[in-house]
Amino acid sequence: MKKITLKIDGMRCGMCETHVSDVVRKNFEVKKVTSSASKGETVILSETDIPEEAVRAAIDPTGYRVLSYKSEDYVKKGLFSFFKRG
Repeated sequence: MKKITLKIDGMRCGMCETHVSDVVRKNFEVKKVTSSASKGETVILSETDIPEEAVRAAIDPTGYRVLSYKSEDYVKKGLFSFFKRG
């Protein structure tokens, strides 16, 4: 699973968060997407990596601007994950 963190310019309110999250859901197959206007950030959880160019192509025409893109592996932490040793 991949965790993609986007810094987004232009989100000012809850409706902006919803708009950006809806654009991501409509254009990509994702497990979860959350947006925060106060942080200026959208976090996407997906089974596969989503190319940066594709994310920018989907979001930029809506009036919001992707400032940065970071993709990393994501491992879901369960209730007893603190017992596991790596």
